[in-house]
Amino acid sequence: MRVPKDVRDTPVAVPLLDHDIGIWETLTLARKNALGIVPEAALEERVISGKAGRRWHMLMDPAAIRIVMKDRLENYPKSVVTKQLLRPGLGDSLFISEGAHWRWQRRAASPAFAPKPVAALGPVMTAAAERTAERVAAQAGGPADLFEEMVTVTLEVITDVTFSGDAGFDRDAMHRAINAYLHQIGRIGLLDVLGAPDWVPRPGRIFGGRQLKAMKRQADRAVELRRAKGPGDGPPDLLDLLLVAEDPESGRQMTTKEMRDNLITFIVAGHETTALALSWAFYLIGRDPERQAHARAEAQAALGDRAATAEDLPELPFIHAILDEAMRLYPPGAFVSRNAVADDELPGASVRKGDLVMIPIYALHRHRKIWSDPDQFVPERWIDAPRPDRYTYLPFIDGPRVCIGARFAMQEAVIVLATLLARFRFTPVEGRDPDPVAVITLRPEGGVWLNVERA
Repeated sequence: MRVPKDVRDTPVAVPLLDHDIGIWETLTLARKNALGIVPEAALEERVISGKAGRRWHMLMDPAAIRIVMKDRLENYPKSVVTKQLLRPGLGDSLFISEGAHWRWQRRAASPAFAPKPVAALGPVMTAAAERTAERVAAQAGGPADLFEEMVTVTLEVITDVTFSGDAGFDRDAMHRAINAYLHQIGRIGLLDVLGAPDWVPRPGRIFGGRQLKAMKRQADRAVELRRAKGPGDGPPDLLDLLLVAEDPESGRQMTTKEMRDNLITFIVAGHETTALALSWAFYLIGRDPERQAHARAEAQAALGDRAATAEDLPELPFIHAILDEAMRLYPPGAFVSRNAVADDELPGASVRKGDLVMIPIYALHRHRKIWSDPDQFVPERWIDAPRPDRYTYLPFIDGPRVCIGARFAMQEAVIVLATLLARFRFTPVEGRDPDPVAVITLRPEGGVWLNVERA
């Protein structure tokens, strides 16, 4: 498929490396933007190997990625650095744990994210989309930061579906803690690279750590209060479902600490990644009036004057395609790293025990030998052609550790995007393009500023 001639200039991209670097420059670049250490050759090559203090391999080959993510998963646990960055906030939750401890938690939590429970949470998403439309309407005739709006709506949704609004959960405190986590705790440092244990203080992380401790205490109280109070009269929320969840093999249930760590994981990951997918979708559609008009017509035909619901999703294929394409160009989790715990042979790489194995999903999604017009916004590629090989497109990872909340995230994102596109017209604010920066997630630094007009 070729990009239409009426598309504007290429969307913003991360400048990749065009020269070799050593360990100190690697550390400096990684602290600013994790994607800064990805060589430009990753857009052409299938595997790149090198050494910067330790041996490493970057994989852009779908067959090699499948081995790491699925076929020999146990040989490639999350890297030590990844765990040290994430454990302060997410504890030993599903996202961090490995082996048997991960498997039983996954089995216990999976029923809460099955199609029926997720669809039952649709009204919460619809109500939040309506509130967002009201806030955006108040800014019509001028510019609005759609990134901030998407952060707000997704945090509203995840806290409402988690606690049903009755646990006194402080959203502002949660927002501050997440931002501190991503901006301070999430930045890689020399101690992380050297593998220093978690208890060694990391300069610059004390303030964020205090906020996270307060958030954990609040989550612990919410869990204990719900244990004593029991579920409400309405549909069960996520906390209700996790309280009764058990491993179907062992019958084991989560402790308060395990439940708290997983709740915080679901809140941080579910809120942040969905907000990013939506924000980048608005950036892309805001600069493409023809496709925006197509999406608006689809949304208006399906919705009329109301907000979108879960039942509307089959009528919104182009809206869905916009989100798929936004996550191809700007995957929320743009960089994955694993530690090899045994020698292995991958297509194009001989891996030794202790090697760092990286999957630069951002580069994979823009690979010139996999995608046509890889740097252009072409949502039609998700409608006019078969879906690509599953290990060439990884917005939710894949294999046994595929994101447990993928269905939830896409349902929410389609509902919010359709609701707003049906009611408003968005155009770029001159000179306010976002800067894609990956720390833990790929954020639009500077915000997503668009002029808003009623449709």
